[in-house]
Amino acid sequence: MVLPMLLSMSLPMLLPAFFLPFFGFGFVMYFLPAIIALARNKRDITSIVLLNFFLGWTMIGWVVALVWACKHDVPMVVR
Repeated sequence: MVLPMLLSMSLPMLLPAFFLPFFGFGFVMYFLPAIIALARNKRDITSIVLLNFFLGWTMIGWVVALVWACKHDVPMVVR
């Protein structure tokens, strides 16, 4: 049912249907540590986002940012 519909569409109409999910998924996976940090309201959100943005491509930076985003914040002692 879907295959005849896809075959009848022209190529410019099919390109976004196939490439957008792949690029969108890659974008979400690359910024996953930043998304987790934002969702958890981390105290160091800016640092995690910058580390992820500049060093996430190295994979070591991405893992460090992911661990940092998942780690629990130690409560600050107010004196």
